[in-house]
Amino acid sequence: MFPPAETQPALLVLANGSIFPGFSFGAAGTVMGEVVFNTGMTGYQEVLTDPSYCGQLVTFTYPELGNTGVNLEDEESQRPQVLGAIARNLCQHPSNWRSTQTLSAYLKQHHIPGIYGIDTRALTRQLRTAGAMNGAISTEVLDSEELLRQLQDAPAMEGLNLVQAVTTEHPYEWEAATPAAWDYLEPPEENQAPLTVVALDFGIKRNILRRLTRYGCRVIVVPAATDAATILAYKPDGIFLSNGPGDPAAVTQAPETVAALLDKNVPTFGICMGHQILGLSLGAKTFKLKFGHRGLNQPCGLTAQVEITSQNHGFALDADSIPDAEVEITHLNLNDRTVAGLRHKTLPLFSVQYHPEASPGPHDADYLFRQFVDLMREHQGQTATR
Repeated sequence: MFPPAETQPALLVLANGSIFPGFSFGAAGTVMGEVVFNTGMTGYQEVLTDPSYCGQLVTFTYPELGNTGVNLEDEESQRPQVLGAIARNLCQHPSNWRSTQTLSAYLKQHHIPGIYGIDTRALTRQLRTAGAMNGAISTEVLDSEELLRQLQDAPAMEGLNLVQAVTTEHPYEWEAATPAAWDYLEPPEENQAPLTVVALDFGIKRNILRRLTRYGCRVIVVPAATDAATILAYKPDGIFLSNGPGDPAAVTQAPETVAALLDKNVPTFGICMGHQILGLSLGAKTFKLKFGHRGLNQPCGLTAQVEITSQNHGFALDADSIPDAEVEITHLNLNDRTVAGLRHKTLPLFSVQYHPEASPGPHDADYLFRQFVDLMREHQGQTATR
C-alpha cells in the first residue's frame, strides 16, 4: 500500500492509549466517538449512511475500501451518519458502472474524516479483547498525548441518546419508488387495499421503507418523540419500531409511548433498537455488549432453522429480565446466545434484533415483513367480525 505523495498524515488514538498513525482520506479535522468494527465484506456505503452508526468511528475489517466508489442508490439515509471511517487500504480509482465519485470525495463533501494505512486486524483484536471504546481521528492534532487528553472529554456511548440527532423533524409519507435492484423475493400484493403503517423513526433505514411498501404498506414516518394519541390518530393497521443509534435505555419517552399503545391491540413489529424499545416497554432491561454485533453473517435461531443475518447493534435485551409469563424468546444469536427475537404470547407484537431488510446482507429473514403483513390482515379480519 503506497499512498500518494501528497497524502496528509492522520492519527487514531484509543481511550486505552493505543496509537495508530496513518493517512487521511475524506475531510480534514478531528472527531471523537466510540470505535467499533464491521466484519462485512461488502456494503461500505450502506454502512456509512446507516443512522444506527451515528456517534461512532467505524473500522472496516475488509482490507480495502472504496473499490466501487459511491452512488445515490446505495444510500440508507440522506448523508453519511458515521463520525469517521477507518480502513486498511483505500482504493483511489474505483471501478463500477454506477459510481459517481470516489469514497474519499464523498466523505469530504459531507465533512467526515477517515484514516487509512493502519493495521485494522490489530485494532479489531484490541476491540474484541478490551471492548468497544472511545477514540479520536485527527489530521490537526498529531501529538498522541495531546489527542488522548482531548479524548477524555468525549461522552461514553452508555447513557447517550443519539436518536434525537437522526430522527425526522416532521412526519412524512414514504413515496419513493423502489429501484429494480431492491425488488426481490416477494411479488406485489394484488387486489388488496394498502395497509397503513406508522413507523416511529429512531434512525430508520431506507430499505426498511422499501420492503414495507413492497409488501403492500402505506408507510407514514413520524418523529421518535411522537405520542401515542398522535400515532393512533393516523388509524394505523400496524406500528413499526425502527433501528437507531445510541443507548435504548436513554430514549426514555419511546418505551413509555409503546407501553401506552400495548392495550390498543395494534400489530407491532420492531427491528434492532425497535426490538429493544419494545422489550423495555414490556418491562425488560437492556445492557451494553462488549463489542457489539456488526456484520453480515450473524447466525440466529432457536429451533432447527437458522437464519444468517445482518446486524448492527451495541446493546441487547437482558434475557433474565424478560417477563416470560407474557413474552417468549423466538431467536437467539447463536454466537453468544443473546436475545435476537421475541413475541408476545397474547398481543400482536414481535421484534428481532437483526435487520431483515439487509442492505447490505443476506435475505434469509425477509419473510418477517410478510409475517407483519399477515398479522395486520388477520387483525383487520378480527376487527371486521366484532
